[in-house]
Amino acid sequence: METRHLRQQIVAMRQSFFDEEILDEQFCQLEQLEENGNPSFLEQVFTMYFNDSTTVLATVEQAMREIESIDLGEVDHVLHKFKGSSASVGANKVRNQIVNTRKFVAEGDLKGAEVAFQELRKEYDNLKAKLEHYFQQLKRAGPAAAGDCSASQVK
Repeated sequence: METRHLRQQIVAMRQSFFDEEILDEQFCQLEQLEENGNPSFLEQVFTMYFNDSTTVLATVEQAMREIESIDLGEVDHVLHKFKGSSASVGANKVRNQIVNTRKFVAEGDLKGAEVAFQELRKEYDNLKAKLEHYFQQLKRAGPAAAGDCSASQVK
């Protein structure tokens, strides 16, 4: 009974990622690759994404602190790469916040960029916390508990 309840929670949690538009259909595509033989593929992909993102976020935070000598071109370049990696894993809200931050950087609006970056950081931290919890729950219930993507689930 506990396993059934846990699986229902996992399905609901997963669906909330799409309902809240935290993740998009790219997540589903990665999930399908997992089903083809590597049961922890998705978790490994996100572990690499989060590890790589730590450096990116630190680089942008450092640049924002050095406002008088900030290289906007470099900040934009770093954010552009981060946008690509976020899109490749389906991190929809993070990607959207990167686009917003890059807009302010391109305009030279450092205050706007700083506020947008804080929102980006908030979305990133939210994604990381939710997915870490999700993957922990999946380990407890078994990968078959995740469900699958369908047109009704993904917005």
